[in-house]
Amino acid sequence: MPSNVEIKAKDESGQLIFYERPDTDGPKLSRYSISPTSDPPSLRTALSDALGVKGEVRKERRLFLIGQTRVHLDAVEGLGNYMELEVVMRPDQTVEDGQKLAEDLMEKLGVSKQSLVTGAYMDLLLKGHTETKTE
Repeated sequence: MPSNVEIKAKDESGQLIFYERPDTDGPKLSRYSISPTSDPPSLRTALSDALGVKGEVRKERRLFLIGQTRVHLDAVEGLGNYMELEVVMRPDQTVEDGQKLAEDLMEKLGVSKQSLVTGAYMDLLLKGHTETKTE
């Protein structure tokens, strides 16, 4: 199961985010943990020295909330524009409940299953994908 580590920095604080999810298209369950940091550059240096750097993804993200779904609109340098739906599950919900919520919202937003992308932005960049064209 692919995993990624991401450092998000804004001003003088940031977050280290580890996430792991299956490398398949469509709705999927992901596991993640977030650790705040008050010194993103130092953390980046320590992680780079310890683990090496696979690559860097530069993106601008806009975040919207529709019900219990976080809608991420990303402009990714070198790749183009993407949307990610993240259903924030309640403890009483099943994976199937989350998939149904995601699929219903995809239908309402006009997102076809054919437009789904497999893999992380870093994977796409490393495979040589280029800018998507939006109309």
